[in-house]
Amino acid sequence: MTRRAMWEAVVRRDPTLDGRFCFGVVTTGVFCRPSCPSRRPLRENVRFFPSTWAAERLGFRPCLRCRPTEVAVDARVAVVRQMCDYIQLNCEGRKPLSMAALVRRSGYSATHLKRMFEAMLGLSPRRFVEACRMDRLKHHLRATDSVTRAIYDAGFPSGSRVYERSDRKLGMTPRTYGSGGKGALIGYVDFETEVGRLMVGATDRGICFVQFGDTADLLLEALRREYPEARLEPGGAGAVPQLKAWAEALASHLRGARPHPDLPLDLRTTAFRYRVYLYLTSIPRGEVRSYREVAAAIGSPGASRAVASACASNTVAVLIPCHRVIRSSGDLSGYRWGAERKRRLLEMEKGTGRV
Repeated sequence: MTRRAMWEAVVRRDPTLDGRFCFGVVTTGVFCRPSCPSRRPLRENVRFFPSTWAAERLGFRPCLRCRPTEVAVDARVAVVRQMCDYIQLNCEGRKPLSMAALVRRSGYSATHLKRMFEAMLGLSPRRFVEACRMDRLKHHLRATDSVTRAIYDAGFPSGSRVYERSDRKLGMTPRTYGSGGKGALIGYVDFETEVGRLMVGATDRGICFVQFGDTADLLLEALRREYPEARLEPGGAGAVPQLKAWAEALASHLRGARPHPDLPLDLRTTAFRYRVYLYLTSIPRGEVRSYREVAAAIGSPGASRAVASACASNTVAVLIPCHRVIRSSGDLSGYRWGAERKRRLLEMEKGTGRV
């Protein structure tokens, strides 16, 4: 928008442009949203900013009457949600969605749009487009015997582009993923914890399996179901030299000696679940959120059931802390490894349990 257009919006107190920009008054040091009901300042004392953080960076403070920072957050959530929906509906075309197209669609600058995405989702618009296309690729891989056909049906211009990104998005190459992990080498170890038997499985890229179970045999069966065509190696010393250190770090975390394990993950997931898992890892230790709150936080307020499904599909217990998500009533049921184990994990994090 031009400065003239922004000033006209301020003069008419246009609420439709709240969140699109804010204006500061140099004589008071305060910044407001366009629809602020306060008396209009003189034009020569007004400065325009593309975001509230830009105003705050220059020393302006938010107006206590119109609370521009609160409005801006709501507006950014709405914009990111709309853009995510648009990307998911249009990411399969032969021609990739460009940043210029997203800018035109949103009405925000490339810099502003990138900041909003990274603040809400933890990744840029370009990375989100890639995640959506990889999500489509997973669907096509399951539906066809031809990897090449699946790649082009998902909208990728070439196979090389997919393989460049497969380590980050699929955790395996497309052919390996589509064949149930065929050819992948996964090392695994199991050990007893205060909250039950735990098995950790990993590739050389990172941890791909963390689950609780009653016995080592049942856990190994679960690992085989998850990766039916992979080659499994107990101990993992030859396949994954780092596995022992990763498992010890996780065990230390469960003993309460290491609050924040920072371990590499090798996950197979969808774009939506990626957003859910990113948010779950941001929930502070000892705190909980409802499924509804998680859905709203990732910009999909009507997707509470999909959030619950994402939590139920989590194959990396504790490291992606789905135990921190509960029902709105406070009920702890729904945890795939049992409500009692969920309760004990939360008590451990709050420092009220013996674990």
